[in-house]
Amino acid sequence: MSGYVRNLAVAARQAQSVIAACSGAQRRALLEDMAAQLLEGHVSILSANALDMQAAREGGASNATLDRLLLDAVRVQGMATALREVAAQPDPFGQITRSDTRPNGVQVQRQRIPLGLIAMIFEARPNVTAEAAALCLKAGNAVLLRGGSEAAHSNAAIATCLHAALRNAGLPTAAVSLITDTAREHVLELLQLTDLVDLAIPRGGESLIRFVAEHARVPVIKHYQGVCHLYVDRAANSDNALALLLDGKTSRPGVCNALETLLVHRDIADAFLPAALAALKQRGVQVRGDAVTQAFDASVVAASDADYAAEFLDLIIAVRVVDSLDAAIAHIQQYTSDHTEVIVTDDAAAADAFVRAIRSSAVMVNASSRFNDGGQLGLGAEIGISTTRLHAYGPMGVESLTIERFVVHGSGQVRHPNLLSSPIQ
Repeated sequence: MSGYVRNLAVAARQAQSVIAACSGAQRRALLEDMAAQLLEGHVSILSANALDMQAAREGGASNATLDRLLLDAVRVQGMATALREVAAQPDPFGQITRSDTRPNGVQVQRQRIPLGLIAMIFEARPNVTAEAAALCLKAGNAVLLRGGSEAAHSNAAIATCLHAALRNAGLPTAAVSLITDTAREHVLELLQLTDLVDLAIPRGGESLIRFVAEHARVPVIKHYQGVCHLYVDRAANSDNALALLLDGKTSRPGVCNALETLLVHRDIADAFLPAALAALKQRGVQVRGDAVTQAFDASVVAASDADYAAEFLDLIIAVRVVDSLDAAIAHIQQYTSDHTEVIVTDDAAAADAFVRAIRSSAVMVNASSRFNDGGQLGLGAEIGISTTRLHAYGPMGVESLTIERFVVHGSGQVRHPNLLSSPIQ
């Protein structure tokens, strides 16, 4: 190994102790200045992004990749807004989450502290550079960023703005370290740094996440796929169901909280499916369905088992008509990626049964799958969506980048007081 990444990690680890020593007010001011620096540097950011977009188009990148890669004035403003929202959140560092006095007078507390050094490994999402930095710094962590080569110019331009804010605050720029050499060997080096890196968070396609999980010796938060389901119950409001379907599938099909499968109760299929299929077709969505669905529209392609397991990330959806709520739940349990599932129903008992049976990181009742997002759920921004049942599950905001430790206050208590009166042999 070259030592290139280790040197960056050593500097970032040292910088983390400086960030952790800052007050909550200092870290809030830092994030607010980072937001201001992004807006001030928007011309250079957009110019850099134009270079990445041109190279991606010439390289034949998919529409989903181009959508994730693109930055415009609105998205730069969105990054700045996300940073300000994170800045305004309550400071989790040092928060006492439990306090209990034991019979012997010892006071036991649980307190939130930073994880330490977070490694973010991501692909064509330049906004991750800013949002991951903000979330990590807010919680008192440092971050080591390794973005994909397709966003190299954009990531560097954003990092320049973030570093300007760190310098303005008199803080080490190594607290937000960007691995500018995107060679695969450096990812391997990063994933072996068990003495420096406390957590790795991969954010991107399934192949990237599996590569990280298979090669890492450091802890990893995983999110392989977003195979999100919408179940239209027999007691559903058809207008609501159609709105949730179109929002979930067509508003932004290339993201992980977009719908990939539609399940419809047989009792409502005649009333709901013709209008739903027509609306999907009008918006350019290819439908792959079972025999019942095909009978409603000759343009529906026969669905395979692989279609029901697929994360299309495109204007494609798999459809199945089911005989019952239990059948819908069974289908989801077979094909779920533990990301987001939606039920549309006016039957409170059905909604409750669905919520209890489904273990995914977010379950929506009469609400769009697109709400499984850190910003939409009140986190300000997210560093990723965990589908790994560890200390964090679902969108990970500031609090998920801390860990609880025990702090014990006593007044001289010992566990074995009899030892004090026993003669020393």
